[in-house]
Formats: sequence, structure tokens, C-alpha cells
Amino acid sequence: MDDLTCDRFLGGRLQLYQPRKGYRAGVDPVLLAASVNAQLGQSVLDMGCGAGAAALCLGARVPGLTLVGLELQPSFAALARRNSAENDIPFEVVEGDLAAMPAILKSRRFDHVIMNPPYFDRSSGTAAPDGARETALGGPTPLSAWIDAAARRLVPKGYLHLIQRADRLPEILAAARDRLGSLQLLPLIPRPGRDSQLVILRARKEGRAAFRLHAGLVMHDAPLHDGDRENYSEDIRLVLRDGAALPFPG
Repeated sequence: MDDLTCDRFLGGRLQLYQPRKGYRAGVDPVLLAASVNAQLGQSVLDMGCGAGAAALCLGARVPGLTLVGLELQPSFAALARRNSAENDIPFEVVEGDLAAMPAILKSRRFDHVIMNPPYFDRSSGTAAPDGARETALGGPTPLSAWIDAAARRLVPKGYLHLIQRADRLPEILAAARDRLGSLQLLPLIPRPGRDSQLVILRARKEGRAAFRLHAGLVMHDAPLHDGDRENYSEDIRLVLRDGAALPFPG
């Protein structure tokens, strides 16, 4: 269809249909999926799954998972189901709002919850002109509601993984208080000498381990963009091209 593209992920192991314009999955959901320490036979809920990039990347790396997605926008839910079928990775997609959790999910608990919540707080920003893109990048649901909903869906000792902008870390840590423990933070650094722009958080329901701030993972080897070519660091290249796990310490 003219309004969709079919894009290659994980070096071509995964092909995803997504809108030609508006919100499009990039490397962030791939990195999120690569950080998840899921094992054969476990269950995973992708909250706000979009077209299915994170869940399907995880399913391509770890076989035998029970993958479930929750998606607010019907058009993206339909794409996630199509991408599941096209890649032969079972993925149950539920349409609904995490702020009013669908009944089909209220009675279920998962070993893992993954999520890539909207990056921008629209109380201090400008909305995107495309409605679907705006919902993905700056929806009205606060981060605290995302984290609360995730904690409620986890089994005891289950894991939450999320990727988010570094400047929203204070909100994340405040929301996790009294809900999740054993927090581990992995900063993603765009280039050597730069500040972290994104972070991946791993947290555990009923976890009691001390907070860990890991050394940042550098995305690109070169300090500056030096031409129209890739210069991903080796760890990142292995994730994006070979479907490897992210070297998340611990």
C-alpha cells in the first residue's frame, strides 16, 4: 500500500509494515527489546506496542515466548497483527487504553513488561501535527500511570524494561518508588564525550537490590558524524544487525 512501507530490522530477519508518514519505529524499540532478559516459556506484555517492533524483535531473539501487546490506536494494532503474521511470530494484540485497562488483561500477569512511553511532556511542549504521531510521542497519560499499570501486570519478581529520554528520569524514579525495586539504569550515549539522551531502566517487582547506575553504552564510535555511513559501536551493531542481546550488566 502507498501509505505504508515495509522496513527491514535485525539485518533483515524481521520485516515490519509501518506508516510512510507520522510515527515510525527506529532503533529505540530494537534496543529496548535487546535489553530484556526473557527466557523460553516466559510471558511478555508490550504496553503501547505500536506496530509491534519491540515485541517482535524480542520474539525473533528469544523463541517460545508468549507475547501480548496493548495498543490504543486501532490502525497500529492492525499493523502489529499483520507484522506478527508476516514474520510468523505469535503476538496477541489487545486494543485499549492502559489508563482503563481492558478486562482481558486485568486478570493476567506477566513475567516481563516492556514499554517505550511517549518521550515528551505536552504540558511544556508543542503537539505534533500528525495525530497518530502525537499520540506516540506525547500522549496525555503521565509516566506515573504507565509505570503503575506495568507494576500491576507483573508477577512477583517480574521485570519491567523501559526506554525513555534522560531528562525524564526524575519522573521515572519517583513513579517507581514503592512500586518497583532493584532498579538498574543503563544510559545510552550518542557519541564519545556527549551527554546521555536516552536511558533504559530495568526494575523488578518486589526487588530489594540496591540501585545500580551502569556505565553508559556508546552508540557511535566517532565523536562527530563523518559522512553518509554507519559508525555504530560494535555492541550496538550486533544488536541492530544481528539481533544480539544488549550488554546490560547484571
